[in-house]
Amino acid sequence: MATCLGLYIEENIIKYAKVSKEREEIKVESFGIKFYDNLDNAIKQIVEETYSYKTPISINLSDEMYNYFEVFALLNKKDIPKAIKTEFDAYCADKNYNPNVFETRYAITPNMQQKERLKVIHISDNKIELNKKMQKFSSYRLQNIIPVSMSISNITKFNERENALIVNIEENTIVTTILDQNIYDIKILDLGSQEILDKINIKENSYKKAYEICKETTIYTSEGKELSEEEENYLEDIMPTLYEILVQIRKILNESVDKIEKIYITGTGALINNIDLYFEEYLENVKCEILKPNIIKISPNINIKDYVEVNSAISLAMSGLGQGISGINFKKVTLIDKLPDFLKMEVGSKKENKKEEKRTKGNLFTIDFKVPLDTIEKSLLRGIMGIFSLFVIYCAFASLLKTQIEQKENEAQDSINNTNSQIALIDKDIQTLQTKMNEYTTKIENLKKINEKIEENNRTKKAIPILLNSLMYVVPEEVQIVSIQNTTETHIEIQAQSKSYAKLGYLTTSIKTSAILTNVISTSGQKENNIITIKIEGDLP
Repeated sequence: MATCLGLYIEENIIKYAKVSKEREEIKVESFGIKFYDNLDNAIKQIVEETYSYKTPISINLSDEMYNYFEVFALLNKKDIPKAIKTEFDAYCADKNYNPNVFETRYAITPNMQQKERLKVIHISDNKIELNKKMQKFSSYRLQNIIPVSMSISNITKFNERENALIVNIEENTIVTTILDQNIYDIKILDLGSQEILDKINIKENSYKKAYEICKETTIYTSEGKELSEEEENYLEDIMPTLYEILVQIRKILNESVDKIEKIYITGTGALINNIDLYFEEYLENVKCEILKPNIIKISPNINIKDYVEVNSAISLAMSGLGQGISGINFKKVTLIDKLPDFLKMEVGSKKENKKEEKRTKGNLFTIDFKVPLDTIEKSLLRGIMGIFSLFVIYCAFASLLKTQIEQKENEAQDSINNTNSQIALIDKDIQTLQTKMNEYTTKIENLKKINEKIEENNRTKKAIPILLNSLMYVVPEEVQIVSIQNTTETHIEIQAQSKSYAKLGYLTTSIKTSAILTNVISTSGQKENNIITIKIEGDLP
């Protein structure tokens, strides 16, 4: 039975999960989280508590860099790494980076826009920082160092042709795009649960308590109940960060090459109650749900939220067991790593004595040239000469064969170089045609924009008076409209204030349900001197 301990390490927190695999059955043996001030001590405690002294360990990469390149789909397999290295070297030259500073890995996925090309997800990390990470585990059996962005999809199985986003709200938020069961794109957002926990920690002076408060907090929706003062106090720390994450996700949805049908939420942020409903309310026409590990059988005795809490660690452990994408392990495999455990044991002096004894016993025949050779000795000499002759013939034949192989390889390389030069000429012609097409496309697009602008001006001429008239009937008492701005041609921003969250929520819902504006979103609100101010955004219908 194979076993692996997954450790997802971030500032102040380690999430861990020990996962085993027997044939095709995978199960989680133990899991949990640990808050720490000293990372070395925390790792040691987890290893001891999970009895993982000799268990392979899989950890997450951190501060990695992602780049995206393209290569020809018909390129020879052995030439693909060279092409990718050339692309990365060119990128480093543009950025004035030294490419030798980085340890790199890559994954290849189909290009949805150009079928004749392949998309390369290129991952790089600083070698010095990587070595520091490995030194932390020098006393343990470190087997895998992989980016959690590439392992998190191990948690569940996606349907064929399913297009989805995995939003992993951990220390930073990692958005992994899945198209047709393939990882297609990765975005790292510089905001996540770390920002939320730091704000609550300032009030509570306990990182552990801040984490528990985050788990117990429930997000209100437009139809939610009246909140207590304590709940509002913590929501002020949580909602702005979630709102910014939503804005970034909406941007990713708009830029996606294919329509995204579902969003899976995981990480520390997924522990906030109703976060899936909150996402679904503001990301219209996209189903949102919590990412549940499919290796866990749901039952009344199992709290699935406990497993969701350590999804990142489970995914890393599953990668250590050979699940998911191969070739992205940043831990170099040594010869000792490849050997079975029983071959890694030290050999004692007794075994060496036995080997020496066997060698002595094996000396059955000796030749003394001071006496005439007997029949057995002559037979031995003939056998030795025969073996030596065969060895000479073999060396000559091998040398001849090697020369012919090198000659064929040179001819093949010349043919490849010639083909590549022809491909380069074709690419140049294609580029020229593409330039002409782009010029015509630009002219057509300019004409379309002019026509659309004329049509939009005609359509929106009376839209503002109609908006003001409609708002007059839905603004509740005790709600004051501070300002209305037409920021773009059809985009409207309304600032409203009141002493009640409920009244402002009613106003937002009324604007949405009465179709006064479309694509309505609102901020969580800022409270000052008992006056709550929110911003409502939307587009004219």
